[in-house]
Amino acid sequence: MKKFLPVILIVLAVVGLFGSTYNKLQVKDEDVNQAWAQVENTMQRRADLIPNLVETVKGYAKHEEDVFTKVTEARSAVQSAKTPGEYAAANEQMNEAIRNINVVAEAYPDLKANESFQNLQAELAGTENRIAVERKRYNEKVADFNKAVKHFPTNLVAKMLGFGPREYFQLAEGADKVPTVKF
Repeated sequence: MKKFLPVILIVLAVVGLFGSTYNKLQVKDEDVNQAWAQVENTMQRRADLIPNLVETVKGYAKHEEDVFTKVTEARSAVQSAKTPGEYAAANEQMNEAIRNINVVAEAYPDLKANESFQNLQAELAGTENRIAVERKRYNEKVADFNKAVKHFPTNLVAKMLGFGPREYFQLAEGADKVPTVKF
C-alpha cells in the first residue's frame, strides 16, 4: 500500500488542480457572459428609445425621411448583432443615425425646445454613458478571462476543455473620428 501512496497522492493532486482550474475558468467564462449580457441590455435600451425620438422628430420634420430610414436600419442592425464585432459595427451605424437626428433637430428650433424631445435626448445621453460603462466592464472581464486561459498551467487545462481567448468589444473602423456637422 505504501508503494502506491505517492502515485495516489500525485493523481489526487492532478485531479484537484484540474478541477480547481476548471471551476475557475467556468466562473470567469460566466463573468464574461454576464458582462456581455449587460452590453446587449444597454444597447437594446438605446434601440428601444430611438423610435420614441424618431416619432417626436417626425412631427416637426416630415420631409426628413432619409434620416428616419437610416435610424430604422441602424436599430435593426443593433437588434440582429450577435458578436462583439457585429455590435461594434451596428453601434457605429447607430451613432451616425443619432448624429443625423441631432442635425435635424438643430434645423428646427421649435423641436429643440420641445419638452418630449429634450427628455428623450437626456435619456439617450444617459444610455450612451451606460453603454460606455458596460463595454468597459465587458472588456475588463474579457481581459481577466484571456489572461487566465493564457497562463501556465491553466492554459493546458483550458486547451483540453476548449476554452480560448474571447473577443473584445472594439470600435468600428473610423469610429474614433470626430463627425463633421454642417448647417
